[in-house]
Order: sequence, then structure tokens, then C-alpha cells
Amino acid sequence: MDLNDLNAIAPPEPPTEAPAFVHISVLSRELIAGLAISPGGHYLDATVGGGGHSRSILEASPDVRITAIDRDEQAIAAASASLADYTAKIEFWQGNFADYEPQERKFDGIIADLGVSSAQFDIAERGFSFRHEASLDMRMDRRQPLTAAEIINRWEEAQLADIFFKYGEERLSRRIARRIVEKRPFKTTTDLAYAIAGCVPRQYRYGKIHPATRVFQALRIAVNQELTSLEKFLNKAPNWLKPGSKIAIISFHSLEDRLVKHGLRESEILRVLTKKPILPQEDEMENNPRSRSAKLRIAERIAES
Repeated sequence: MDLNDLNAIAPPEPPTEAPAFVHISVLSRELIAGLAISPGGHYLDATVGGGGHSRSILEASPDVRITAIDRDEQAIAAASASLADYTAKIEFWQGNFADYEPQERKFDGIIADLGVSSAQFDIAERGFSFRHEASLDMRMDRRQPLTAAEIINRWEEAQLADIFFKYGEERLSRRIARRIVEKRPFKTTTDLAYAIAGCVPRQYRYGKIHPATRVFQALRIAVNQELTSLEKFLNKAPNWLKPGSKIAIISFHSLEDRLVKHGLRESEILRVLTKKPILPQEDEMENNPRSRSAKLRIAERIAES
């Protein structure tokens, strides 16, 4: 039995109570327009989240089917409940999109909405946000052993400084890593955020963003190996497309967008359709402020020679 067999799951029974996983999909209008959904098409949603983008695809054209992937079991449950009316048209698979291997199938389109979801930020127990006191977890897939607590409390100072600088683009990475090593162990998100804020200059402490923001981003990326997984996905996913079909990827920070930009451009079997990324329109940014940093890039699988 291969990894796909282990992770392929039938849609779970809708919970008796609505799941606490609520995520507002971004750039949906632009995504659907760019994909040009075809009747009877089979689409891969590589990061289903709460199911918003999958719903838009299913509603865009008749007889559409979806294969939906997510690392987060809460996302799978939420999407299953949200898309209960489409049970016969959607197949779920829990796991890292970089590990997925289609069984000799070609998709009419692939989408991926990268990074952490609104729900993961908002559910305190997940430990993604310092706005809530919670254990230092940050795992998208809670079956994996590595947590943010393991990194913060056990990794060497130089390793911490390296990930803070590389994944968080934190210019005070060495100072922050030194303070963390001095003050650890840490148990909660708020304790860690307080220690970080206490070791930076005053003007940095009261800047536009909380001084722990970049460190928390770096920790999340390291825990979930997000950039490594994205590189692997970008290398594999174009081969899953039918000729003429499109791949559309939404990123939320410069590290992701850089990988997507170069990954699509350097593929020998893709033609980039977006010279510049597509950004949210004013009305979407007003209704969903978290969409402000979103960037959409689209490429098309070229015809086989």
C-alpha cells in the first residue's frame, strides 16, 4: 500500500457541530477566471482549507470533479462539511501536497493557496499566533512530531538565528536567538513573544508590526518545512496537468512568491501567463484585510511535442 492509499480518505461524516475552522478564500474571482473551468473537468485543490476555492470551481461549470488535499485534519473536516452537497464530486486526501502522487491521472487545472490559513491563526490551541496564549505547536499536520516548542527549546542558538534570518528576514536574528537561549524553556506563545519584545530596541518594539511577527513566521515555516515542500511541489505538479491546462498559485509573503515566480518560469513544460502577480481588488481588501498581501501567479502546460 503506497502513501496515497494510506492518506486517501472518504469524506468524513459531517460533525454534529460546525467545525471551528473558518477560512475566507482570497482572489477567488481572479482564480476562477484564470483557470477557465471546463465542463466535466477534474481539478486538484492542493490546499483545500475550508473549501472556498473548491466550491467556486464546482459552481463554475457542470459536472466538475475535485481532488482536495490538506495537511490539516481540521481543514479536511471543515471542507467536508462545507461541501457536503458535492460529496459525489470530491475526493479528499490528507497529507503534504509535495508527497502526493496521482495515479496515472491528468488534471484540467491545479490550484494552491499557500501559507497558514485564517482559521489556523484564529484557533488558539494551534499555537500559530502570539495574540492567544497557547502551547508552542504550529503544526499544520498534527501527526508529525516536530513542534515549535521543540525548535525553540532544543535547537542551538546558531540554528535559531539562521532560521529567523532566512525564513523571517529578521535583521535582529542573532540578538533574539541569544535572548531565547538565555530565557528558555518556553511553554507558551505569549511567553515567547514577551521575551522577544523585551530584547529589541524601543523603536523596533513599537514599529508597524509586533517584534515577534517575523520570528513566528520563521518558526512556522521551519516546523512545517513549507519552502522545501513548495519547491518539491513546483517541480512535480506541472507533470500532473493536461496540455493546455493551468496551474494557479496564491502566495502571501516574498519568500513564497519568489519560489513560485521562478518555479513557474523555469519549468520546461509551462508558459507563464502572469508577467506580474495578480493582486486583490479594493473591495476584497476592504472586506478581508488579510487578503492584502496575496499574490496570484498562473501558468499553462504547453502542448506535448
